[in-house]
Amino acid sequence: MAETEDHRSEPARPPAGFGGGEWPAETLVATVRGVLPSLTPAARTVARLILDDPAMVARSTITELSSASGTSEATIVRTARALGFAGYPQLRLALAAASAGRTPDRLVPGDVGPDDPLADVILKVSRAESEAIKDTVAQLTAERLGPVVDSIAAARRVDVYGVGASGLVAADMSQKLLRIGVAGNAFTDAHLALTSAVLLRPGDVAVGVSTSGETPDVLEPLRTARDAGATTVAITNNPRSSMAALAEHLLISAGRETAFRPGALASRISQLLVVDCVFVGVAQRTFDRSQQALQATRKAIDAFVTETRPRRAGSRGRVAVPSSGLVGWGR
Repeated sequence: MAETEDHRSEPARPPAGFGGGEWPAETLVATVRGVLPSLTPAARTVARLILDDPAMVARSTITELSSASGTSEATIVRTARALGFAGYPQLRLALAAASAGRTPDRLVPGDVGPDDPLADVILKVSRAESEAIKDTVAQLTAERLGPVVDSIAAARRVDVYGVGASGLVAADMSQKLLRIGVAGNAFTDAHLALTSAVLLRPGDVAVGVSTSGETPDVLEPLRTARDAGATTVAITNNPRSSMAALAEHLLISAGRETAFRPGALASRISQLLVVDCVFVGVAQRTFDRSQQALQATRKAIDAFVTETRPRRAGSRGRVAVPSSGLVGWGR
């Protein structure tokens, strides 16, 4: 079968922590999904076969897989290397271990169809969200997270850049950090982001949130922040992206794109998981300061709500609103 090869250069930075050793199934699946957007069309065909039927790929010789995928043997070798392996034999061994005892249902959850009843929609969407979280956890190690938490805990200021669905995640991160006394802002406008980034200095932190890792509105502010001396962090699905190569610290999220859920939407839940882990880690590192900030902000919000809430019919005074738990997030 004929194939069109794409000989574009590979990104300079391979996925961190790959290559060698036994791979948990969740880690390997998350890795393949993460690098999928950055692969050439031919390599993407091989990667999709790995996701669709890892056991079949593990059983296949390179010649058999070449025939099954309609790609060249050289493409298969390049795909294996893009996933962090020395070659196809090492990829086969990892696939055999990862697929042992697992079913294709776990590796490829059913997509929502246009005629699916709502009961099936609920089950399929919830499973996709659950697997996105599992895939993210498989790659979110303490070794990756720790330096990011330490940098933010000690930062004078934290900028968070994101647009579209990732912009919502950026806003969530900024709001959480603000509640524990960490000064910072979320920027969804490139001009404002660049204006803020150029004024950062060593000791500050800049966080870029982008599913693809190639969004110019996020890349340029992050690059500007790095040039200004700030510590840079990337939250992305694509560990081989330009943003991953640019940032000092990389936190990988996961999400499976479908017809009804484009990549950025599918990744939102996993990006929020990463943000929550960063937030809790920073709150731990700065426990006394965080508790004081939480109490002060909760008190201010409770007072505002109590004073502005309309009187109930027949009530002679303001209605007290009870405090909402330990953290007291927005109502």
